[in-house]
Amino acid sequence: MRSRRGKTLSEADIALWRQVARSVKPLPGRAPLEPEPPPAPPIPTETSVLVVAGMATAKAASPGAPPLAPLERRLRTQLRRGRQEVEAAIDLHGMRQDEAHLALRGFLRRQQARGTRICLVVTGKGGPAPALFGAERGILRRMVPHWLGLPELRPLILGFEEAEQRHGGSGALYVRLRRLREPGA
Repeated sequence: MRSRRGKTLSEADIALWRQVARSVKPLPGRAPLEPEPPPAPPIPTETSVLVVAGMATAKAASPGAPPLAPLERRLRTQLRRGRQEVEAAIDLHGMRQDEAHLALRGFLRRQQARGTRICLVVTGKGGPAPALFGAERGILRRMVPHWLGLPELRPLILGFEEAEQRHGGSGALYVRLRRLREPGA
């Protein structure tokens, strides 16, 4: 479907418009909007089957993943006062999402193997300038907490929280890592 300005509307836009149109009382003499036809089921492709299988694996791994906990008040105070230092840091500025995700995974695994307890992940805040069409500002700021909650990283992490202002504020996260378990311990 095309809008008045010649742009193609997505299925989500059309569905949203129909929902809004159904909630409005029509003018006298006008018929209400006809009900939306049920969408045709998508034809599964090899890629969609792989994605669905991957989601099922992620959901199956999720119940066994340990819960995330916020930093303790004492540790937070020590970080704020400078009595506890951040042991390692990674700066994800200027990276694309796929690069940043890969770098973050590798960094957290290396730091856990080294016995690091607290690390800083700098995502940046995103600029105040409007984003170009289709681009989002501060995408890493929104995506990194999501990545830290995924089943692949949950066994490495005890918890995470926004950093203090001196360490980057809302553009950075403190990540507390779990101790690496010794085999046979």
